[in-house]
Amino acid sequence: MTTVRVVVGGAVFHQGRLLAARRSAPPELAGRWELPGGKMEPGETPREALVRELREELGIEAEPLERLEGEWALKPGYVLQVWTARLLAGEPRPLEDHDELRWLTPDRVGDVDWLEQDRPAVALAARLLAEADVIPPYPR
Repeated sequence: MTTVRVVVGGAVFHQGRLLAARRSAPPELAGRWELPGGKMEPGETPREALVRELREELGIEAEPLERLEGEWALKPGYVLQVWTARLLAGEPRPLEDHDELRWLTPDRVGDVDWLEQDRPAVALAARLLAEADVIPPYPR
């Protein structure tokens, strides 16, 4: 039986915009855009992994809200699951694996060259953002 590792991506929302991150590594992905995030570590929940990854990669505190429907195959043995998240504190900075960040309104998400596997999640996130004036509080 093959173990599939989950990579969590964050559709980070703030003031009606979606955060996009441009990859700086590895070379085959450099220059393309993605939803920030990373691999779950053993014993972590997807939400815990996303909070940790956003802190490490961007220096922000974020609150995962809900998982977008679907998952997308990455390299063999990995799948991408994407969660919406609200920025709680900090100004995102490209600390690891990225060299540029952009906040995009729903009508501008097509302005960057997204990685293929991120495109379906970006489309879903943009639609959610366009339908909501603000992200409602998530019940705890």
